[in-house]
Amino acid sequence: MSRVKKGVRELVAEAEAVVESLSIDEAECLRDAGSALLVDLRDVRELAREGKVPGAFHAPRGMLEFWVDPESPYARDVFQSGKRFVFFCAAGWRSALATHAVQQMGLAPVAHVAGACVGDGDFHHDDTVFVTHDAVNCESRQVFKKVL
Repeated sequence: MSRVKKGVRELVAEAEAVVESLSIDEAECLRDAGSALLVDLRDVRELAREGKVPGAFHAPRGMLEFWVDPESPYARDVFQSGKRFVFFCAAGWRSALATHAVQQMGLAPVAHVAGACVGDGDFHHDDTVFVTHDAVNCESRQVFKKVL
């Protein structure tokens, strides 16, 4: 069995060192001011299980680079809009890697919600609760403000 040369934690740490990281409060302020589009990278099964964050655009992580590249047959107009994009996911790891990837592609301005989490029971369709946490031990919870 071969060992990987670089693990996911190292990749995420490297990405976080070069991308802009925002808190939920900062991301929320940008969204509410119309200054940024939140991009939800979670899998469709996560969305079905945990619900959607109001005002967020869903872009599955596996398609992101294809949707961002204007030369791709899968390109999406939203990524050619010149908007500021703030990526988030369940633990902040996919969003760090995704933000790094699209930043390398030349998409700007971009940022990610550090330590974001939408998890079992933390997000409800009606209550609109979205929390951040430490991806390892789920501590330090912070709540997204209710969106009506």
